[in-house]
Amino acid sequence: MTRSILIVDDDARILTALSEALADEATDVHTAASAEAALAAVGASCPDVVLSDLRMPGMDGIELLRLLRERAASTDVVIMTAYQDLPTVATAMREGAQDFLVKPLDLHQLRRLLDRIFEDRKTRERARRNAKATHATVSERLVGEDRRLIEIFKLVGRVASSRSTVMIRGESGTGKELIAREIHGGSPYADEPFVAVNCTAMPEALLESELFGHVRGAFTGAASDRRGRFALAGRGTVFLDEIGDTSAEFQSKLLRVLQEREFYRVGAERPERTEARVIAATHRDLERMLAAGEFREDLYYRLRVVEIKLPPLRDRPGDVGLLVQHFIAKASRTAGRGPPVLTPAALDRLLAHPWPGNVRELENCVTRAVLTAAGDVIRPEHIELVERPDTEPGADMTLAEAERRHVNRVLEATGGHKSRTAELLGISRPRLDRLIEKHRIDMPGSQEDEAGSA
Repeated sequence: MTRSILIVDDDARILTALSEALADEATDVHTAASAEAALAAVGASCPDVVLSDLRMPGMDGIELLRLLRERAASTDVVIMTAYQDLPTVATAMREGAQDFLVKPLDLHQLRRLLDRIFEDRKTRERARRNAKATHATVSERLVGEDRRLIEIFKLVGRVASSRSTVMIRGESGTGKELIAREIHGGSPYADEPFVAVNCTAMPEALLESELFGHVRGAFTGAASDRRGRFALAGRGTVFLDEIGDTSAEFQSKLLRVLQEREFYRVGAERPERTEARVIAATHRDLERMLAAGEFREDLYYRLRVVEIKLPPLRDRPGDVGLLVQHFIAKASRTAGRGPPVLTPAALDRLLAHPWPGNVRELENCVTRAVLTAAGDVIRPEHIELVERPDTEPGADMTLAEAERRHVNRVLEATGGHKSRTAELLGISRPRLDRLIEKHRIDMPGSQEDEAGSA
């Protein structure tokens, strides 16, 4: 397909020089001596790219850029100028310019820029053709097709209508609060408040006051009575995030709430009733804490009537692409702009990262890329990754769990091909089969060819 470029400059010598330098059998180059003439040319035949001078008699390059964004949104615009005016550079990029070049132009740099722009245009066109396949719903729900998430949402649907206490387990950033909100939203009391409390974000004394309230004079600064989160929740849900970080004293008071369905405001003499449902979450190894005497066993079983375990993102790599498109759409909507297109190289960079911070880290990374990407294409240089020396939560992981995760990760990387997996792990096929059985690893479906399994 022939590429088309319109060069806009009031200097005839520049128009001639750039036309001769850029025209070839794959590129049609047209010229205009003013912004007004450029608008007329664009109206007659919309070019792929406009290279416009900044300062021209009459309408300047910035005003031309604004009008092109309104009248020819698919045209990419590059501003050229002999003046290095930083505020103008910022204005041009904010208004949607692909780049800002300073004269005298480096022709090699210009050709590289144009090649990149045309490649980005191809990427956007592919994305438009595949829009239905890559459509992402902008919501605050967990996104993914991993079989474990499907089973989790089946469980969410089953327990939502009950009043049972739920314990949600998973590393930081895996979406524990989103699951809690899903449970609340599917309950008969979805119209009642959902009250979230981060148990690590406040001192112990303040946590008790926040949850149960206090009476006037209960402590210094308590100038009036105050209702706590349990009272405010009504028949809704109280979500206690990072319950594993609370003290033994607080745990005993929470146990009373779960057993007796009543609590005392700080400084009060009479108890108050509560009908709120409790959903707790933690990233900690509660079983290890039980053995060490750091968590009450009776509270553990009260909270763990139903348990939901969220897998880390590195254990469901097939969902990364879906999440990326979801977060691009979400960040673009928040920014009030159309979603940029992700180049294959940028996606590869995202897929290769282990995401120790899980979904939260991925969302922050994608949001940053959406906001910093030039134009409407996200390239690898827009993907800012935080490299950590240890990407595994090793402090709380047993050797057996580390072995299970590693085998599972290699199996997913090979698409379930056992011979290839065994080769990469440096073990025999029978040994791999024993490990799969030992750790109860669900195979995605046999990808083994007949020759490999013979």
